[in-house]
Formats: sequence, structure tokens, C-alpha cells
Amino acid sequence: MDESRTVRETYDRIAAHFASTREHPWPEVETFLEGREGSLGLDIGCANGRHAQLLAACTDRVLGVDVSRGLLREARDRANSRRFAVDLVQGDAATLPIRPGRVDIAVYVATIHHLRDRETRVRSLDELARVLGPDGRALVSAWSTAHDRFDSEEGFDTTIEWTLPGGETLPRFYHIYAPEEFRAEVADSALALEAFEVSSGNCYATVRREQ
Repeated sequence: MDESRTVRETYDRIAAHFASTREHPWPEVETFLEGREGSLGLDIGCANGRHAQLLAACTDRVLGVDVSRGLLREARDRANSRRFAVDLVQGDAATLPIRPGRVDIAVYVATIHHLRDRETRVRSLDELARVLGPDGRALVSAWSTAHDRFDSEEGFDTTIEWTLPGGETLPRFYHIYAPEEFRAEVADSALALEAFEVSSGNCYATVRREQ
């Protein structure tokens, strides 16, 4: 079974429970979006839409992309109940369904680490660069070895199980980045790095497309 299908099926199964544990946006995303505005906002791996909701406050239109239909349903429910507008599309982070140069602000949070191989991860970063406008900016994040739950200085692949309320567990693939490895993948893509930090065990990169 290919990895994108495995990730999709897992998140379809856990969508409602996952969404119930992801009520609030990440502070780092809130900080990134402060003072920014634009025409089109993009949330890659939008899950239940908590960050799409933030984008809706600073852009004219928001597009949320996720591989899981279950999570997209949760995002639609959130948008309806919180009264914000978002266009939701099922899609893959490595093949974004967007024309080049259209996006002003993007968030690509806690998603790239689900892509199994380096080539696909870099291709997804290239896709982000392709859709960003000349003045567009994006925030990319991933789990890192700096997280308290890991004891390694080098990046590695692992499986982290999600436990449903009834006790059933489902596996989720993760690539856990060493911070310098994350920086290297950004450098090998068509993105230019503007700022980098490790916060709460995650790598965060503010990027634009290379000129």
C-alpha cells in the first residue's frame, strides 16, 4: 500500500477524535500571521481548519488542502459553526491543485513529516514555492529531535500510534527531523529561508520562493 493512501485511511478513521483534540491554533502560527494580509491564503494539511480560520481573518479567500476526506468534513463543520469561509480540496502536498504564483500567505504545519522519503518531501516544498506569489510568505513546520519524547540527535523514521477512545490504535508514519536536516531540505528546494527556530520540539521555517 502506498504511503499517501495509508496516511489518508488512518486520518479518515481518526478524523473526529483528532479534530476534538485540536481546538486551538498553534501560537507560532498566530505569531507568523500577525500583521500579514493578502488575497489568497493556503493551509496545506489543513486538518480540522483551525489555522484556516486564522487565515480567513487576514486574506480575502482561503484554500484548505488535505489528503483526508474525514478531516475535510471536520474542517467544513468548523467553518460552518465558526462562520468563516474556506474552500476545501482533497489533495496531496506534493501535487498542489493550484496555479503558479497565486498564494500570498501559506501555512504548511505538521504535515511534511508524514511524507515518507526525502525526495517527496523536497518536492512538496518545491510545490509550495511554485504556488507562492512574488511577495508570498509561508510557515513550514515539522516534528524534530528536540522534542522531549525523542532521544536522538539524528533524524529518523518512526511510527506513532493514535489511540481512539475505545482503545483501538492506528499507526501514523513520521519522519522526525534533526533541525539541521530540516534546514537542508528547505535549502535543497526552490524556497529561500528567511527565519528559522525550534519551538516546543518543532522546527519552524519562514520561507519565500527563490527569486
